[in-house]
Amino acid sequence: MNDPYEVLGVGREATDDEIKRAYRALARRFHPDANPGDPAAEARFKEIGAAYEILADRERRRRFDVFGDTGRGGSGGPADGFGGFGDLFDAFFGGDPFGGGRRGPAGPQRGQDAETVIELSLVDAAFGTTHTVSARLPVECSRCDGSGCEAGTHPTRCDVCGGEGEVRQVRRSILGQMITSSPCSTCDGTGRRIVSPCGACRGDGRVMDQRDIDVDVPAGVDDGTRLRLSGRGAAAPRGGPPGDLYVTIRVARHPDFERVGDDLLHVRAVGIAQAALGTVLTVAALDDEHELTVPSGTQPGQVLRIKGAGIPSLRGRGRGDLLVRIDVEVPTRLDDDEAELLHRLAEHRGEAVAAPSKGVFARLKSAFQ
Repeated sequence: MNDPYEVLGVGREATDDEIKRAYRALARRFHPDANPGDPAAEARFKEIGAAYEILADRERRRRFDVFGDTGRGGSGGPADGFGGFGDLFDAFFGGDPFGGGRRGPAGPQRGQDAETVIELSLVDAAFGTTHTVSARLPVECSRCDGSGCEAGTHPTRCDVCGGEGEVRQVRRSILGQMITSSPCSTCDGTGRRIVSPCGACRGDGRVMDQRDIDVDVPAGVDDGTRLRLSGRGAAAPRGGPPGDLYVTIRVARHPDFERVGDDLLHVRAVGIAQAALGTVLTVAALDDEHELTVPSGTQPGQVLRIKGAGIPSLRGRGRGDLLVRIDVEVPTRLDDDEAELLHRLAEHRGEAVAAPSKGVFARLKSAFQ
């Protein structure tokens, strides 16, 4: 098993939320559904999942940090069966030699993250905009200011765990007295109890509400870009820090332009005479008009470039280009004069073409007499 921190691309001091976000991003990238028929991506997906299993489990993560042991199976070292040397020390002496003793209360719980999707036009995605989203989320209770307590009251120390946030049980085994600890279920590990819950939120410290949230979309975002709005997610119970809001960008198709990275592709039709002899075109980009010189002899499908008329870079480093692909239009209906001119051109160039119509043939005959 490779180092799970390296597999997920996080540091050893990464929080649980940072580890979860890294896992989700990599799992989406290497998921077999997104990489059909790619055995390397499938193997990477499995490796990412195995790494997350280790780091998402606090005990297995601690075991790996101390001993380099992933905690699988029954061959994890001499301390196997007790969750590592720290658990043995805690069982006999009531403390963790690596953690500094008792954990203490878990503290306020963090609010959940939220996700939403917005659709933008190509112009708004290119140059940035402010988009307002409406979301129904848990918000801080205004009646108790998020404390969960009725007016005039305050949380008290939990009488079950004595304010420690955890309860310990002592049992005897063949090795002697064993002490195990777990979060207090009465106070949810906070060490505090609410005796008089708020009547509006029933002690939770938050209520559901519809909120309008302004999303500042930077210039240059593309379809699938994911923005993170720190602290704009769900409120946490009893005054904890709120979660984050993740906004996924969807960009609507444009009738005249196709995005290729930071470049824009535009198809422009010209006549056969314009392609053969050359011309100057006026091309409308997303925000301005530009003159484009079409050189003589331009071939169908040839791509001409207008520098700096594309999409602004999301990293703030200039703009892409406007790529103009030339589509040479061949006329499907010709009047007699047009047909006569083309037949003369074909004869001059020695090109075999279909015989002219009767009227055209008569004029061609008289022209050469």
